[in-house]
Amino acid sequence: MMDRLKAMQVFSCVASTGSFSATADQLDMSRAMVTRYIAELEQWLGARLLQRTTRSVTLTDAGENCLRRSQQMLALMQDIEEESTQHAGELRGQLRLTCSMSFGHAHLAAAIGDFLAQHPALKIDLNVNDMAVNLVESRIDLAIRISLEPDALLIARPLAACESVLVASPRYLAQNGIPNDPEALTLHDCLSYANFGKSIWQFHRGQDQRSVAVRSRFSANEATVLLHAALAGSGIALQPSYLVNPLLASGELHLVLPEWQAPTMTIYALYPSRRHLSPAVRALLDFLVARFHPAPW
Repeated sequence: MMDRLKAMQVFSCVASTGSFSATADQLDMSRAMVTRYIAELEQWLGARLLQRTTRSVTLTDAGENCLRRSQQMLALMQDIEEESTQHAGELRGQLRLTCSMSFGHAHLAAAIGDFLAQHPALKIDLNVNDMAVNLVESRIDLAIRISLEPDALLIARPLAACESVLVASPRYLAQNGIPNDPEALTLHDCLSYANFGKSIWQFHRGQDQRSVAVRSRFSANEATVLLHAALAGSGIALQPSYLVNPLLASGELHLVLPEWQAPTMTIYALYPSRRHLSPAVRALLDFLVARFHPAPW
């Protein structure tokens, strides 16, 4: 039975990664071992679970059904393992997290390291990705996302406010001048985030609301890329304060239009259901709430 559970784990990982090699790397086993577990699971069930080509691995109808049942079995086993050690005060198992690259680099990696130091029997796998992923299909226990409104289908726990500020390098401002109102941004090179507010930037100052159609010749889908472009003097960027505050303090970047505020978003911890929340996820949630409130940056 333990071999079958291991085979289910391997199969679920292949379904998630779409690759035997990536599964082997993730589970720290050989590719031949991954192939063997899949073959044993198919032999046990008497059905082909995967369609394999040189370029892709996809699920058959039987594979879709097997994946759903396998994930249920694996979740049950994880619950049993966690409950068996809960009374001893020790958290075990592995948690799967996802968050944006910028927040992962700037703050979450260090937070996870400190949390794991408190729980040496626990493992955490962090998927750094700026695109939204299906938490159930990807077997994600917790997603850290920044938004104005979280997905209504998920449980959302606020961690911190996320304010954004306009920044540029001293060199860019010396060469191109300093804008004195939001409309002046139309005369500047602006570095825009491709997945959010690419061409229209919103600002307010008290009751005064402005929407500016900025000129963007350089856009990217990730905040740290735009941050490095701003540092290189490529233009004005709208950046989260958690990322740029150290650079503002050092003088490597300067604030632009500091009296105008962009809409404040919220950093949320998202998870699919309260019903099956494991002790490890609950402990991590409480840790992150305490860590990021008030916002340390």
